[in-house]
Amino acid sequence: MNASCDFGIEEEYLLVSLSSGAVLTAPSAAINRLCREVVGRYFAEEMFCSQIEIASPVFSSLCQAQAFFSESRERLNCALAQEGVGLYGAASHPGARWQGQRQRPGQHYQQVFEAFQQVARCSLLSGLHVHVGVPAGCDRMQLINRVLPWIPLLLVLSSSSPFWAGNMTGYMSYRRVICAQWPHMGLPEPLADWRAYQRYRALLQRTGSLAEDADLWWAIRPSQRFPTVELRICDACPRLEDVLCIAGLFRHLVESCTVSHYQPAFLSREARWVLEENYWRALRYGRQGQFIGYRTQQQVDALAWLGQLRAQFGGESLDAERALRHAQRILLEGTSAERQLACHAQARRNGLDNRQALRAVVDLVLEETRGCGSNPLP
Repeated sequence: MNASCDFGIEEEYLLVSLSSGAVLTAPSAAINRLCREVVGRYFAEEMFCSQIEIASPVFSSLCQAQAFFSESRERLNCALAQEGVGLYGAASHPGARWQGQRQRPGQHYQQVFEAFQQVARCSLLSGLHVHVGVPAGCDRMQLINRVLPWIPLLLVLSSSSPFWAGNMTGYMSYRRVICAQWPHMGLPEPLADWRAYQRYRALLQRTGSLAEDADLWWAIRPSQRFPTVELRICDACPRLEDVLCIAGLFRHLVESCTVSHYQPAFLSREARWVLEENYWRALRYGRQGQFIGYRTQQQVDALAWLGQLRAQFGGESLDAERALRHAQRILLEGTSAERQLACHAQARRNGLDNRQALRAVVDLVLEETRGCGSNPLP
């Protein structure tokens, strides 16, 4: 049995008008104050005034995480509904016009928008981040290298951004397409260990590419301030049970990969090719993709790929088993991206125009973020 690691979760949401379905461009001071009061010390600002984050306390079990986020989402949704506002929990809003969005005031965000210009201005996107603590003495870059082959599967499970600017993009996670326009936001550099990571950071810092206290934004990264690794590849998930599933799987991978016999500690050239190909297939095709299997290098569907994960790491704890079972259910029944596309297609078959069909998608995501139709993790 592997030692249990504590974890935390960050959820990002857009603030949406319940009457129009549009993302708010300039939420009122009352709405901002309400969010802070309801969420308290777990409230965090984001780049845009129309976006907020809940950054959780440290958990030791999925039951704790479920209780915290169920209450936080319910209280925030109930309070915002009095102002005609809802929480939108998917990674992209189907009709949002980023051109009208107002950036969050403050020196940090001013520097971000000044440095990255239109890439920053158009990044009206929401992600799901999971932090997992690691044992003292663990080389976190070697740990990340062991976890890396599986993170495209976690993107598949979370995919929720098939629409952008009123159009179907053809991607299940268009958020990750836009993320590729940022520096240091893709897959981690192929670094053998923590010393190599420190040399890489030092190079970026002395050449003016990275501020002394800045973080890299990789799809999975080590924290500079805490002994944790952070998963950043995933889209925001409207359904809380999907959030818990992904957090549970990532935690299980980290716990399992701290055990030294899980090799390799550095990806071979071929393994890196496989990782990059699976990453692209995950953001493009989601659950419907064909992937390159772990070690076999044969094509497998997402369900078989999950089966390989189970065979490699098992389900040693109740939380890991719960997460694996729910991941199987997602891959059998469909992801948020697929539900949104199905909702849009059904609305068009019912005679609605594209604008009305997109509004139906917004209503679906708002309902799922409120918890309507959700099922607790088995």
